[in-house]
Amino acid sequence: MSIQAVERKKNILDQLQATGKVNASTLARLFNVSMETIRRDLDLLEKEGLLKRVHGGAVKSNFELGEPPFVQRQSLMIESKQQVAKRAVQLIQNGDTIVLGGGTTIVELAHAIRGLTNLNILTNSLPTANVLLDSLYQGVFHGNVILLGGALNVEQHSSAGTICEKTLEVFHVNKAFISPGGISLNGITEYALEESAISRKMIEVAKEAVILVDHSKLGMEAFCKVSPIHGVDVIVCDQDMPAAWKKQIDSIEWITAGNEQEGNSAAS
Repeated sequence: MSIQAVERKKNILDQLQATGKVNASTLARLFNVSMETIRRDLDLLEKEGLLKRVHGGAVKSNFELGEPPFVQRQSLMIESKQQVAKRAVQLIQNGDTIVLGGGTTIVELAHAIRGLTNLNILTNSLPTANVLLDSLYQGVFHGNVILLGGALNVEQHSSAGTICEKTLEVFHVNKAFISPGGISLNGITEYALEESAISRKMIEVAKEAVILVDHSKLGMEAFCKVSPIHGVDVIVCDQDMPAAWKKQIDSIEWITAGNEQEGNSAAS
């Protein structure tokens, strides 16, 4: 892909994150290219799952029938998720008590926890608990893992409900790591009511809330609200903050995974 094509792709995605839709003829005039070139760009972005083609342009990709089951999401955006997890694990320190939410990005975070000691890890995710159990058995890290009980979600391989929420209130949590269904200037969102409730509780009981997202979730608004965007402390993403967001977010640390710098503050 040429440098010009890469720049067009980035600009198209920036516009989608800002407005939720793009017009093909407007893009063609903006980039001074043919409509056929823009159509090819949009087709490629659709194949990557980053947008949905509609008549005259494209809109932000979304799961119209809700979030796919856990097993279907495991292979989606895997490199981006691993990149985000590798950066997010640097926020965990020896002796921390942390809570890990559900989702495939959090499973990658669990894989990345290595060499730490005296950790207390709470999670409502069965796959994450299995990864942590295997790591404990092999001595990859040292500490305690507590699987939060509750009603099981068969599709998402996690627990939720009143029991799960009440159990969280027993602990003093340093950091909550949440990977939501979507994130936009309107807030953090999930696709299911039960998932939104447990994510909200995790943020509530933790001293610091860390959001893990790959770039496909930027600008997405799922069905259920979890938190205002200013209700979290850190966002770790594999892409820089969208340009359209910078003037409206002034108190959240934005960490771009893959950058050599420690992180990019929203205020900088």
